[in-house]
Amino acid sequence: MSSDARPIVAITMGDPSGVGPEIIMKALRRPDVHAACRPLVVGDAARLREAGAIVSAGLGVASLGEAAQARFRREAVDCLDLRLVPAGHPYGRVLPLSGEVAYRCIERATRLVQAGEAQAICTAPLSKEALHAAGHRYPGHTELLAELTGTPEVSMMLVAPKLRVIHVTTHVGLLDAIRLIEPRLVERVVARGRETLERSGIADPRIGVCGINPHAGENGLFGHGEEEEKIIPAVLRCRERGWRVEGPLPADTLFFRATRGDFDLVVAMYHDQGHGPVKVLGLEAGVNITVGLPVVRTSVDHGTAFDIAGTGVADEGSLVEALRQAAELAPRRASERNSGA
Repeated sequence: MSSDARPIVAITMGDPSGVGPEIIMKALRRPDVHAACRPLVVGDAARLREAGAIVSAGLGVASLGEAAQARFRREAVDCLDLRLVPAGHPYGRVLPLSGEVAYRCIERATRLVQAGEAQAICTAPLSKEALHAAGHRYPGHTELLAELTGTPEVSMMLVAPKLRVIHVTTHVGLLDAIRLIEPRLVERVVARGRETLERSGIADPRIGVCGINPHAGENGLFGHGEEEEKIIPAVLRCRERGWRVEGPLPADTLFFRATRGDFDLVVAMYHDQGHGPVKVLGLEAGVNITVGLPVVRTSVDHGTAFDIAGTGVADEGSLVEALRQAAELAPRRASERNSGA
């Protein structure tokens, strides 16, 4: 076994028609990425070489059949080569083959981590439309990884400068989200978020819980008692466990207070309530973490950017931060497994 303490992070290439291959090649020329982890791309070596030429990465690409063949040299990208992308495959289009490639990358990366050949997964963006066109009917990475790992329930956490947000519901319509929210679910999401922050070194985190209605219902003035029925019982149970949890609070002021430093984590009730503030703070620095999986998984907080794919202008900042987060979380998980925790 290697004595290198840096975790191996399996980087899925994502949709080959999107910006994933380009941002991977840009990120892997940075010394700080290699200082944090040993990157192993799961994807297509030829596509990575093409992307490397587009962005002038100055890196070679090693086509590997097995993870054990990786050498982790800074001058060459190690690629577990699935050999699925034909020459001349177009950029910037929704294609079933691209969806199939994205699925296969995630499937293989999951097997790597489950087998102990990598310690974390970091995902480049996929196209949900292409994934569906390939016959894989998942709302996104989160739900796909949950099924591949046999995990009944996971949560999405977004991390941006000065803000962390975990979601009670994600890829469902607003009416469905309100119906799905219930006290036990809210409590489980708070617990998953709290555990993740403690693993990353934040002791006894301060957690703010959003309301559903404007002004968190304002004592029944807005809505139909959703806060009293769905959120307050969960907050009370969390406090009984000795956790520092406040809410339900008006979302508009809660996010401001969190960026000011009053809270370590915000619990959002539905997709846009949580995503909006994070995206305003900047796509380039945001990271998506799937919380509750038996494996560490981080992701860029942006999409395939088909409009600029193949042009070389995509920013790699979110991927670099996602790799850093994956590396920070992975050693703690590995350490706990080794100690029998």
